[in-house]
Amino acid sequence: MTSMCWDKCVTGTPSNRFSRSEESCLSYCVDRFLDTSLKLVQLIQDQRNAAGGQ
Repeated sequence: MTSMCWDKCVTGTPSNRFSRSEESCLSYCVDRFLDTSLKLVQLIQDQRNAAGGQ
């Protein structure tokens, strides 16, 4: 996730601060990654519960 969001969002030469657009992009990218991760965990738990496992 780290390199994926970095490559997508940090387009200029890295400095000690992100631009506003880079910061916004990174925040959005990380949020989407976390949303996807939580959804996958929920799906796996649902499948385990349906199979009779806890």
